[in-house]
Amino acid sequence: MRDEQDTNNQVGRKASFILRITSRQYATWQGSISWTERGITKHFRSALELLKLIASALEDDEEEAVNDS
Repeated sequence: MRDEQDTNNQVGRKASFILRITSRQYATWQGSISWTERGITKHFRSALELLKLIASALEDDEEEAVNDS
């Protein structure tokens, strides 16, 4: 029940990313990701690293929202 409430509280919160794949080596992607709302660009060397960057950006945004309230 609590997970459902947490999800409902986050409805409407969005993050936009621009993903640039520059190459594909070793069966994964390399490139850069830009977080449009913050103007931050980071490079990644694998799809796993890409997912970790997205998760980290969203966690940082959530922590900042909690600190602002």
